[in-house]
Amino acid sequence: MSQFQPQLPDVAAQHLNSTTPLDWVGMCGIAMPMQIGGRQVAATVDAGVNLVDGRSRGIHMSRLYLALEDLEHEPLRPLSLRRLLANFLSSHAGQSSAAYMCLSFQHLLRRPALVSPLAGWKSYDVEIDARIEREMFHVELSVLVPYSSTCPCSAALARQLIQQQFHARFGSGTLDSEEVLAWLGTSDGIVATPHSQRSMAKISVRLEDNHPELPITEVIDKAEQALGTAVQTAVKRADEQAFALANGQNLMFCEDAVRRLYQALSTIEWIQGFKMRVEHAESLHAHDAVATAQWQWSITSEA
Repeated sequence: MSQFQPQLPDVAAQHLNSTTPLDWVGMCGIAMPMQIGGRQVAATVDAGVNLVDGRSRGIHMSRLYLALEDLEHEPLRPLSLRRLLANFLSSHAGQSSAAYMCLSFQHLLRRPALVSPLAGWKSYDVEIDARIEREMFHVELSVLVPYSSTCPCSAALARQLIQQQFHARFGSGTLDSEEVLAWLGTSDGIVATPHSQRSMAKISVRLEDNHPELPITEVIDKAEQALGTAVQTAVKRADEQAFALANGQNLMFCEDAVRRLYQALSTIEWIQGFKMRVEHAESLHAHDAVATAQWQWSITSEA
């Protein structure tokens, strides 16, 4: 006697008496291993499509999920993202006209100390947004770059106090260079120091069409070179002194930091647009200082 094997119901394929399209349907926070820069990283992925067939109750989310397995087997590049999004659309032919994906992961870079032979690892938050809309493919790369910022106003006020202290000590007498040198090395001499804070720059760039790679490290390097005060890993006292010198030579408000980054990114030929947001976590105030800027970014529609 043959066994009864009923066909499993596909509720998502049911048609509705509705014509309402949906802008985005999919999944968020999917755990996925990926290959970045010759190293496997743990990432989370948001994946989805639009639903232009308003009569369809839903999409086949399992088809998107299974398609993501391709990320495990080849280095992550714009071309692989484009193929994956095309797979999303082909698996929802007649239902969807746009596909979206956002990948989030930590990008590890080994950074040398400023002076000593030490080195250590730094982790940078990275997001990659890829989409196909109106038959156009776009890739946007975002990185979070930490740095140190020293307030120019605070530095000027500290210098004034040091000048006043110097005048009180030596203003009416004959100067002896050795005595002055010794005085400068004491807390009585340097009576004030400017305030510094750990700061953060979020930089998003849109890649040119057909760019072969995801230039994560290049964007980070360009930003850190422009700012001049990247946070350090392993250090000796000589490195800490060099870091203090770098801060003193790169005094900046949040507005200055944005302008430095804007100028640096403007020299990269493969960037079609960018936006940035810097945040200085104030050590003087209970609030933070923020500045933003963008170039040719508004033409990119938000998912």
